[in-house]
Amino acid sequence: MHGLRFAFGTLSVLRVRVERWDRASARRAMLTAPLVGLLLGALAGALGAAANWRGGPLLAAVLAVAVPAALTRGLHLDGLADVADGLGSGKPAQDALRIMKQSDIGPFGVLTLLLVMLGQIACFAGQFAISTERGALAALTAAVAGRCALGWGCRRSVPAARPGGLGAMVAGTVPLSGALGVSLLSASVLALIGGHARFALALTLGQLAAVALLRRCERRFGGVTGDVLGAMVETASTAALLALALGP
Repeated sequence: MHGLRFAFGTLSVLRVRVERWDRASARRAMLTAPLVGLLLGALAGALGAAANWRGGPLLAAVLAVAVPAALTRGLHLDGLADVADGLGSGKPAQDALRIMKQSDIGPFGVLTLLLVMLGQIACFAGQFAISTERGALAALTAAVAGRCALGWGCRRSVPAARPGGLGAMVAGTVPLSGALGVSLLSASVLALIGGHARFALALTLGQLAAVALLRRCERRFGGVTGDVLGAMVETASTAALLALALGP
């Protein structure tokens, strides 16, 4: 339960009292993070479904993107923008990390946020246009896929890029078997709920995209940060949505 509180307390706006703040709890939090995604995705899907019934696919798509952003205070979107600025700066690792830590957002971050959110809205609109159920399942898949990526970003073979902060607390806490097991279990649950393997495939492709970003950040920054983990969440979610939009 300490890990579950850690997960909900750090990955959502829900008022959860975190009683333990240590690496053991951090490991459990990263392994149970898909449960946070399950709740956020269910809420986004439900509100999107209601909007689709009365307002149409585009309004439903906007809500499906806005709800997780609001329920996380834009945490992962902020990380995505910071990583885009760091990677786009072309500066040495320490300078890039300093840029990422600044509170403002540069042109690379703004452009990346704009394109990613427009892409997510377009994918959701297409899914809700097919059916309300398909749109709601897409919201669930995207949210769970994003949180599964946290386990891969916190594998024991991935160092922290800098000391201090949430990134250093959770970095290197998750065994490879744990990240793999959570992803396989989440994919199976999504396939069972959705009644089709497309949802499991979408989650899998989302993890591959997130790991590709992680490898780029490892080479560029020397490890993982909280911003990198947030960027992995958004990358996995977006890739899963693209897989659903472009698939059968």
